[in-house]
Amino acid sequence: MQNEFHHSRRAFLCGTGGLMTASAVIGMGSTAAAQTTADSEQVTSVPDTHYYLTDVRLEDGFEHEGEYIAATLTGLYTLEILDGAIAAILDPGAALTAGVARYSAGGRLALPAFRDMHIHLDKTFYGGPWRAPLPRQGKTIMDMIAREEILLPQLLPFSQQRAEALIGLLLSQGTTMARSHCNIDPVSGLKSLEHLKLALENYSDRFDCEIVAFPQHGLLHSKVDGLMREAMAMGVEFVGGLDPTNVDGAMEKSLDAMFQIALDHDKGVDIHIHETSPSGVAAIRYMVDTVERTPQLRDRLTLSHAFALATLSEAELDPLAERMAAHGVTVASTVPMGALTMPLPRLREKGVTLISGTDSVIDHWSPFGTGDMLEKANLCAQIYGGRDEFALTRAMAIATGDVTPLNDAGTRVWPQAGDQAEFTLAEASCSAEAVARRTPRSATFHKGRLVFGNIAKA
Repeated sequence: MQNEFHHSRRAFLCGTGGLMTASAVIGMGSTAAAQTTADSEQVTSVPDTHYYLTDVRLEDGFEHEGEYIAATLTGLYTLEILDGAIAAILDPGAALTAGVARYSAGGRLALPAFRDMHIHLDKTFYGGPWRAPLPRQGKTIMDMIAREEILLPQLLPFSQQRAEALIGLLLSQGTTMARSHCNIDPVSGLKSLEHLKLALENYSDRFDCEIVAFPQHGLLHSKVDGLMREAMAMGVEFVGGLDPTNVDGAMEKSLDAMFQIALDHDKGVDIHIHETSPSGVAAIRYMVDTVERTPQLRDRLTLSHAFALATLSEAELDPLAERMAAHGVTVASTVPMGALTMPLPRLREKGVTLISGTDSVIDHWSPFGTGDMLEKANLCAQIYGGRDEFALTRAMAIATGDVTPLNDAGTRVWPQAGDQAEFTLAEASCSAEAVARRTPRSATFHKGRLVFGNIAKA
């Protein structure tokens, strides 16, 4: 819905000059609102289960110049939050119920909360002293596994504390949902999982997380079938796996063992599949075949990384992608930049569900990683040509579980009354700017609770 506070991104960025319209006037008004908010009492928690959040910037539609989308229209609204959900979206000036607490977003833009669907919370250097990984040149995956066997006992005493620090980082970036892979290996046994579950319990009212039991040292190679089954009994959601040829040396046997654990315990599967040789393609085809003939696995297989898909021609990729889509096979990509470019747009065109994650955040595999899912949207835009306003808004989908404020036609589809109050406030005029500039997030809400940052008491 449009209202008197309705304006475009261009007007927001240009308060003077030839655009001295009502929109430009409002651009200056929002500056005044921000100053008022800055002068108001700032709070870092919201104890109320029923409250109003005023001066929330929402996207209203697209502004066109001929055949092109040139800008995004926005307006200021009030969100009524009740019991963790958005009860109503109100225009400025709407009557508010007396006695209900009021807070102000100060004109900041609301974005859907982000979802980090591939991360390793259990083994990170984040929250501890600086430590760069050892050089990897010339090292095989088996060499890296050998290194990890030495490192894990050093990490375990601090793994809960550092997992909690990393969760705090994710919240500061607007992420309230994650899927974390957790080592199940002969060195750490189930200790990594136990520590991760303790960390998640301490954040249970602020953060949601699915856990993948991940046989990092190989399901067959490290003989952890029994430990994996014990992990299933501890409440993890997914059975993990790893490069069945390069690590386990027996593609079909390894994948069959992984799927059997999932079937026996009624779990989904999320496998790391890095192999780019023909064996990687063969493994992906074998897994799709398995899902095709096993109805219980439909919609329950995630291929993490799946780099082998980048080696296929469109003629080879398209029929495989169509089968993946038909049987609910998801691809989790970190949106890598390198010699191989993942065919993410083509997979999406064929109906494959895409998710993304930040993967390693400052650990022994990589010194990089910001925990920022908006960075993944930004990478998608850069790699796949998302330079214009419309394409930038579409790039956000990879970070939010396909939730975007506007649909392709420019109609607001998020938020809606009845939606969970799950969002982040950004210092941006619209989602296109947020993606392009990776603008800071100043507050994060999870099920109606302020879980990071601050807002003004109105």
